[in-house]
Amino acid sequence: MLLRIIILLTILSSSLPDGAWATPGKTAKDSMVLIPQGAFEMGSRKSLRELDPVSIFQADRHMLGPEDPAHEVILDAYYIDRYEVSNADYKKYLEAKSSKKHPRYWDDSNFNQPNQPVVGVTWKEARAFCKWKGKRLPTEAEWEKAARGKRPVKYPWGNEEPDKTRLNFNNHVGKTTPVGIYPTGKSDYGIFDLSGNVAEWVRDWHFPEYYLFSPKENPPGPDKGHYKIIRGGNWKNNAEDVRLTYRNATVPKARSKTVGFRCVADVPKSAKND
Repeated sequence: MLLRIIILLTILSSSLPDGAWATPGKTAKDSMVLIPQGAFEMGSRKSLRELDPVSIFQADRHMLGPEDPAHEVILDAYYIDRYEVSNADYKKYLEAKSSKKHPRYWDDSNFNQPNQPVVGVTWKEARAFCKWKGKRLPTEAEWEKAARGKRPVKYPWGNEEPDKTRLNFNNHVGKTTPVGIYPTGKSDYGIFDLSGNVAEWVRDWHFPEYYLFSPKENPPGPDKGHYKIIRGGNWKNNAEDVRLTYRNATVPKARSKTVGFRCVADVPKSAKND
């Protein structure tokens, strides 16, 4: 019997994707993935010469190329949630806080099933949940590295165009789907739903030209702004808007049925020194 258990554990551990790390004492749905320290390419390789000069005079300057230029970023190691935060996760938080302030759509059967990602939460509410878990919201750079993996790919799985077998997008389903049901859409690090389902709050304020002057190591995002970045696209978006370099933003107080989040955690200093 003991031998069978050892063999089973060996098989399970060998099947984990590279970088996987289940948090001790937690269920599989609460697992996190270790993203190793190092460099990656952030942003789009689209040439600045392809951009329309007239865009410079637009008030929001969004057409200047908010995904450009592609640039090298170096990040410290960190953990990131394998799955988007679900309604079941958020319910535990509300119960622990004895809070009756439910997210918008909490009573909508299209969006309130336990395994669906929580929606209708503001940026501050997402941040508060992560803090309660001993975590935090990811920076934009951390989100993109986890999504792009070890290659400058267009989507989490590679450069092949999206379809209904890889993600929830283009209003095919008409609502969110349970987290983690698209294994063929995982990133190189084994993280689910980084494209489609719900767009995800990150820590950064929005500034279109931030890539032109952002620091190379652990970029924290702008100090202030009017909008918060959301990443990954959602169940309504088309293929263009679920690309991993696509940057979108909304007001921090927004309570949308297309926006959710996941959390990250810093690697303990003792682990870094091992």
